[in-house]
Amino acid sequence: MYTGTTKNLAVIGYPIAHSLSPVIQNTALTGAGLDYAYIAVSVVPEELPAAVAGLRAMNFRGWNVTIPHKSAIIPLLDEIEPAAAALGAVNTVINDGGKLIGANTDVTGFIEPLKARLGETALRGKNAVILGAGGAARAVIWALLSAGIKAITIAVRNPKKAEPLAGEFRSLDKEHFSGGTLIAAVDWTGEDYLKALDHCHLLINATPLGMAPNVEVSPAVDWQRLRPEAFCYDIIYTPAVTGFLSQAVRHGHPALNGEEMLVGQARAALEKWTGCSGDKEAMLKALRNALKK
Repeated sequence: MYTGTTKNLAVIGYPIAHSLSPVIQNTALTGAGLDYAYIAVSVVPEELPAAVAGLRAMNFRGWNVTIPHKSAIIPLLDEIEPAAAALGAVNTVINDGGKLIGANTDVTGFIEPLKARLGETALRGKNAVILGAGGAARAVIWALLSAGIKAITIAVRNPKKAEPLAGEFRSLDKEHFSGGTLIAAVDWTGEDYLKALDHCHLLINATPLGMAPNVEVSPAVDWQRLRPEAFCYDIIYTPAVTGFLSQAVRHGHPALNGEEMLVGQARAALEKWTGCSGDKEAMLKALRNALKK
């Protein structure tokens, strides 16, 4: 039952009706017995400053941020955590007594499921290939650098467009991590990409290829070149089994979709707001049930 003491949380974006965050977060809040309510709020870009001021004035404990506001919200906040500042993207805001702090929990959401399967230090000294160089890839690269990855190959259609991203993360690696990671952008139709597959321990699809409703498309992978033990990770969660993952499993590779990443970033945000991360399995069940509707 919601009362005058109920604390408020939200997700803001435009459009926002499709968001499954309320389902996931309210499941966690109810299960933990926390007196909070989580809602979705549609905010058009030109009204973002007014919306942030309003959420602060109404003493919302925090909110998630999704497209198209992840970068635009940064100047409106009082403090930005290092990962969010480096990535230029905030997906979580914490209202600490009127002080608005921006964070990025996509990094945690991506890496924790991997660590759960492969081990806390399993990525150290390993090689990763990332398909795509969009916004999702940025959080993936930061997460891999934090895990001590040895080399990252960013495979894209146009490597000239991706080279600035590679250069940016080479600088961030030196500033925040060891500075020893090899980061390169390559053409995913070229020989350098195939050579990267030869030595790949972790293959990640960070493109929207294969996402519903365009489930028939898939990024190009020469599965004969990929080492047998390579782990394949698709950050897409709808459909649960993309063409990329279907082919990975068919060729004997361990595989993971994006459901746990979505829930993981939600749990990390919830912990920042309440000190409780929520029941992972209950949140996953709620997500999967919502996807069936």
